[in-house]
Amino acid sequence: MEKFMSENFMLSSETARTLYRSYAADMPIIDYHCHINPKEIAENRRFNNITEVWLGGDHYKWRAMRSNGIEEKYITGDASDYDKFKVWASTLPRLIGNPLYHWSHLELKTYFGYDGVLNEKTCDEVWNLCNAKLAEDDMTVRGIINRSGVKVICTTDDPIDSLIYHKQISEDKSFTTKVLPAWRPDKGVNIDKDGFAEYIKSLSQVSGIEIKDYASLTEAYRKRLDFFESYGCRASDHGLDYIVCRKDYTEKDLDAILASALSGKKVSVDDAERYKSALLLFFGREYAKRGWVMQLHYGVIRNNNTTMFKKLGPDTGYDAIANTNSIPALAELLDAMNRSGELPKTIIYSINPAENTPIVTVMGCFQGPEARGKIQHGSAWWFNDSNIGMRAQLKELAACGVLGNFIGMLTDSRSFLSYTRHDYFRRILCDVIGEWVEGGEYPCDIEFLGSLVKDISYNNTKNYFNF
Repeated sequence: MEKFMSENFMLSSETARTLYRSYAADMPIIDYHCHINPKEIAENRRFNNITEVWLGGDHYKWRAMRSNGIEEKYITGDASDYDKFKVWASTLPRLIGNPLYHWSHLELKTYFGYDGVLNEKTCDEVWNLCNAKLAEDDMTVRGIINRSGVKVICTTDDPIDSLIYHKQISEDKSFTTKVLPAWRPDKGVNIDKDGFAEYIKSLSQVSGIEIKDYASLTEAYRKRLDFFESYGCRASDHGLDYIVCRKDYTEKDLDAILASALSGKKVSVDDAERYKSALLLFFGREYAKRGWVMQLHYGVIRNNNTTMFKKLGPDTGYDAIANTNSIPALAELLDAMNRSGELPKTIIYSINPAENTPIVTVMGCFQGPEARGKIQHGSAWWFNDSNIGMRAQLKELAACGVLGNFIGMLTDSRSFLSYTRHDYFRRILCDVIGEWVEGGEYPCDIEFLGSLVKDISYNNTKNYFNF
């Protein structure tokens, strides 16, 4: 029996162990999509206790605690930080098979030197150890980033953001990790969601463009794209309910749809799809001109629990997987940009694992010489970044695409301790490749396989984004 979380954790063959230890383990990290707050990096925040850094804003853990029957006051409520940590410690042992169990113990081992197991009996021991460690000089936000080997971080930023914290970070030459903004225009795309008209007013103010029709809207967006580019932005990120690519509209139609929404009227589903299609194509073509990467995240049914949404707002653990049938629209969207020679590098993420292989087959229709793997299948996302989900994504990408060109892992996280997810991914990657080699499905060319592992862990990402 292998010891829990030993040095061979998730490495089931000698080939896997060699690839991990000699090639993957020490590679730097590029976290090209996350939700951490640049303000906390600029101010080099220090956390007062493990609850602040571990449970604050982590809706993965919140969902698990709710499923364990924990009262909300111990999750997002006014219970003390110690009591919140204690209920998490009581929940964790029941999460057998859940990646949260592995991630939590990887984080305890990596950042706090704890080799034990967190549960109700060890709660106080771990609480005291972690809090003492967090008080050390090198356990600020920047200290955690440095010791994690992170070279580049791309945050998630609204087009109206001032990027003041990115400015502060870039001007501080003592901190060498690049922290770049990533363009997230969802609020101005979701014309059918509450707050759209108010948002467009804000966009008008920060851009200095009076937005009265579709042409002035795109003019305002171009100004903000230029602003983001001046701060080193290399990527966009779109959070979509589903992919749309309507063709049945004119610019006059778009003017009328926008005017109606700005007057406060509810926009029909058809009109919303027309507007979203036009903006997606506009953005994609702008990204292509600028050499940016377009990221499409889709397939989430958001805020399903109305009662809790009214109490807590979005991103609090009440989202689920949708069945969107977006593949035909995805193909049409990529084709529309490709026909005019304006298809940017694109990363596609569906939260529904049933779409893994269909996405890879669509990708194969639009690859090009601009980059190895110009169109990418994004790493297993959200509900799929588990042992099972990551292995499935890797194998399906390999079966129908080119695994060697894959740009690998990201955290998609709000926590500064989540960089161990890259280690988790690299162990799984090495184990999958080791399985093929040990089974006689691929030659045991360690030197080449090692270079492949290094590429997927870091080099491909660096080259893809031109960091």
